[in-house]
Amino acid sequence: MKHWQQLLQASLSHPEELAARFKIDPAPLVAVAAAYPMRINPYYLNLIRRPGDPLWCQAVPDVRELTDRICQPDPLNEEQLSPVPNLVHKYPDRALFLVNDQCAMYCRFCTRKRKVGTKRMIITSDTIKAGLDYLGRTPEIRDVLLSGGDPLLLEDEKLQWLLESLRRIPSIEIIRIGSRVPCTLPMRITTRLAALLKRYHPLYINTHFNHPDEITPAAALACQRLAAAGIPLGCQTVLLRGINDDPLIMKTLFHQLLRIRVRPYYLFQGDMTKGTDHFRTPIEKGLAIMRSLIGHTSGLAVPTFAVDAPGGGGKIPLTPNYVRQMGDELVFNNYCGMTCTYGNVK
Repeated sequence: MKHWQQLLQASLSHPEELAARFKIDPAPLVAVAAAYPMRINPYYLNLIRRPGDPLWCQAVPDVRELTDRICQPDPLNEEQLSPVPNLVHKYPDRALFLVNDQCAMYCRFCTRKRKVGTKRMIITSDTIKAGLDYLGRTPEIRDVLLSGGDPLLLEDEKLQWLLESLRRIPSIEIIRIGSRVPCTLPMRITTRLAALLKRYHPLYINTHFNHPDEITPAAALACQRLAAAGIPLGCQTVLLRGINDDPLIMKTLFHQLLRIRVRPYYLFQGDMTKGTDHFRTPIEKGLAIMRSLIGHTSGLAVPTFAVDAPGGGGKIPLTPNYVRQMGDELVFNNYCGMTCTYGNVK
């Protein structure tokens, strides 16, 4: 068994296992973990400093998950947008392909917490083949995003078979992988895995860091291995109440990501997923964070702030409004509040 698999096997899955280490009463959390599974591997567990810190809140069940009366189990309408099981075809030229039901850690804010890590998410060789068949007979799909669960928790051999199968479909130009493994279990990113992925360019990886405390030497090494294999890396950060909804925390995170060769790609408003309402922030908070970044730091460190519209409406970018007047002469405010003009054309 490989080191990363040993760590995964040693994960905590019951709140009672947290009691001795953190001196908490686990009883209120047992019902939460029964509804939405818990998994915290030893690597991520060792990053948690105390109950209630930003990493604890992402990993440990919270009783508020069971009192959410506002949000929906499937807010993005993924199930209705799936022509075959585990493949979501929402946009004209791309598809989301769910290829694994497991994650290295079960994030409490997960948009698929209705099924990830449970028997409600059924992924088999037959469902994978059905997805490949659909992609093969749908030539308008040129871009496939592998997700789950976490695709990089597949064994190297299974991942290789899957990537080879996708590369045999002539219409697929781009393969993307959405994975939190570089953050939550960076030991999975071995030199062998990086060499395997390198064979299937153009291949992109979007990972997921939410707080500067997650950027460790191990995470940096994982990202370095992927970048050295020629894989462009992006980060899809989620705006989370009490965790990173602060301009300084976000700027620090995005600067540190660039230092480990990861480009901040999206800053997502939290999805309206049942069990996650306590994480959601006002839209105004995200816009204020964007104002604190635009012009005040390198454009490389400024992601796109977006909301994934409920009902399957897709990603909608949100930007602060700098336009004061339209017409023959446009009037703007710049990032410092200075008034600027620009002569329009017809």
